[in-house]
Amino acid sequence: MTTTTPPGGPQAWPVPPPATDVVRPGTPAWTALLERIAAGAEERERELVAPHEVIGWVKEAGLGRLRLPVEDGGAGLTLPELFAALIDLAEADAAVAHILRTHYWFVEQHLQSADPVFRSRGIALAAADKIVGNGFSEQSKRPVGLYFETAFTPDPEGGYRLNGTKFYSTGSIYADYTQIWAAAPGGRIAGAVIPVDREGVTILDDWDGFGQRLTGTGTTHLDDVRIAEDELFDLGEPDGEQPPGYQGAFLQLFLQAVTAGILRSVRNDAAALVRRRARSYSHANAPQTPAQDPQVLQVVGEIAADAFAAEAIVLRAAQALQDAADSVVDGNPTVEAAEAAQLAAAQAKVAVDRFSYATAARLFDVGGTSATQSAYNLDRHWRNVRTISTHNPTFLKASAVGGHVVNGTPFPANAYF
Repeated sequence: MTTTTPPGGPQAWPVPPPATDVVRPGTPAWTALLERIAAGAEERERELVAPHEVIGWVKEAGLGRLRLPVEDGGAGLTLPELFAALIDLAEADAAVAHILRTHYWFVEQHLQSADPVFRSRGIALAAADKIVGNGFSEQSKRPVGLYFETAFTPDPEGGYRLNGTKFYSTGSIYADYTQIWAAAPGGRIAGAVIPVDREGVTILDDWDGFGQRLTGTGTTHLDDVRIAEDELFDLGEPDGEQPPGYQGAFLQLFLQAVTAGILRSVRNDAAALVRRRARSYSHANAPQTPAQDPQVLQVVGEIAADAFAAEAIVLRAAQALQDAADSVVDGNPTVEAAEAAQLAAAQAKVAVDRFSYATAARLFDVGGTSATQSAYNLDRHWRNVRTISTHNPTFLKASAVGGHVVNGTPFPANAYF
């Protein structure tokens, strides 16, 4: 996906420098932050309390700057280091990690941009601890991809007007800015990053899915929103040939990182559940307590192994993304590195989806009927993993991987792959 700057170029937003240092993964401050987030995660999910306060903690800790270079006020994390941090965050609260998905993608876009003005504008926004949401997907009869009914139209007074409705606007209710992609004049598509409080922008917290219920994955209405000339950036033609990239792979692997964090939580809850169970079945192999029952311990061990496997898969794929990022010249990675990144992310999804649902459900094998009580809210793990997996069909990923491996078929060019 190419980005071009209008004549004169966009100017950086007037944003202040970051007020605090980044809380780096692996430090005592990181551990304390995760513990603070995790302490209320189950209750927030059960009572449907939107984590606005938690996102405030995230911003105060500078977590939106984890990928920024140190000289730009960031932590300078590599992609494997970022994905390891995301797994930590998702273990503490899967919704909070998921909320930040398009923000980190926004940062990745700008880190790799060949346009120095476009890059500096986005980096300045992230460096000021502003969170960026999204408005891409639409609910319509058109195929999922880069075809939009939402549109930028020329304003006779200058600039553009933006009208339409977006859905799946994950994170936008918690964000300071939102990135909108829409149809543009001349049969092209374009994007704009605008404040969420701009006149005509309405973001609803109306996501009613059975999982990831606090991610703000709802509706964005855009009613005659004013877009300045220098806010619009060109994205080419929906069916145009696209340069090699790894941004779609980044978006996909992010979801597998959230899943890996959830499986860690399943492991933690399984261990806690077994420890607190006071009685076993009369015909169990260990008549004392479930904590001494080798069959129960086997289930917990298998859950732990699956959590380990998911993390290992994600981090291995993250290295392929890092290789693609390292190969970028003039905004684009090499074809070989881009394909390797897409293959790695696709295989990671297919592999993790094959066991993650079952792993989350096995929590009830170690808990018995009492574990299904709503007070424990243990079903949230299965609901969350299953919801995350629906973002892109696993069977289509597997088919694309097979076609690539057997026939060398290129991967789909859009970010929904």
